[in-house]
Amino acid sequence: MKHRYLQKANGTFQDRDVTKVGERIRSWNGEDELAGFGIIGAPLSKSSISHSGACFAPGTIRKALSGFTTYSIEENIDLDQMVVQDLGDIEMHITDIVHSQNRVYETIRDLLADHPSWFPIVFGGDNSITYPSVRGFAEAKGTVGVIQFDAHHDVRNLEDGGTSNGTPFRSLLETETIEGKNLVQVGIRDFSNSKPYYTFAKNQDVMIYTMKDVRDRNIRDIIGNSVNMLKKSVEAIYLSVDMDVVDQSQAPGCPAIGPGGMDASDLFEAVAYLGEEPMVQGLEIVEVDPTVDFRDMTSRVAAHVVLNFLKGREKAGLM
Repeated sequence: MKHRYLQKANGTFQDRDVTKVGERIRSWNGEDELAGFGIIGAPLSKSSISHSGACFAPGTIRKALSGFTTYSIEENIDLDQMVVQDLGDIEMHITDIVHSQNRVYETIRDLLADHPSWFPIVFGGDNSITYPSVRGFAEAKGTVGVIQFDAHHDVRNLEDGGTSNGTPFRSLLETETIEGKNLVQVGIRDFSNSKPYYTFAKNQDVMIYTMKDVRDRNIRDIIGNSVNMLKKSVEAIYLSVDMDVVDQSQAPGCPAIGPGGMDASDLFEAVAYLGEEPMVQGLEIVEVDPTVDFRDMTSRVAAHVVLNFLKGREKAGLM
């Protein structure tokens, strides 16, 4: 006979009137059709130019995401009917960085080829996974644009250190995976970049919004103008969020923290707005290092990036 006071072994409090996000996430069996949102981890951080435990981030972001409720009081929107599938993590090669990146590329490419209705939500890993992720995304979607939230241009030369978390957009531009005019960088921070790399990006016709632009202008205007510009020349938009775009006081668990970054609420507003745009068909979050975080603060901010994007999707009737 079942005893009424027995509960699941995790020992957590259960409230019948609360739906947690974790209840709406289902493990994908690898065979059923993938349609809608699907989380996939790319736990690579050996390519980081500084110490990084970002390979552990997919797990901590999943944990943080699962603990929040599905209800947005700000928009009176409940995501309690959504289903998000979890594909697990892409297995990384133990020593070969380029081979690991190629596994990311092949996995994203092949999954989108087999399941064109899949919306990838990629949890890095460091920023080096952006190059193979966007490359695989572009092969499936055609001409793509990227909106990049980041403190850095990430266009370092490939000669000094090879492919790294500082080179993804250099690789994307030099391989012509994307055109410079189809790349928008938001949140580029003072004293975090070099003049030669700014000049390189400008010469490639990259649209750059510095943190001064973010402070002086309404974030919705910046994103709205960016989307309208991209829609003239691309078939799909990929959203890349490097968590170090957020000020170090709110996202301490990043390898490259710094003062003067974006307020988390501005980032949430921007991604919620982008969630309303049907041309945005992919999302990644990179550069969370749980080994230097405090109480998973940065993973929690990352989880809210996902939830705000989904909130925008639901608001626009695109779920």
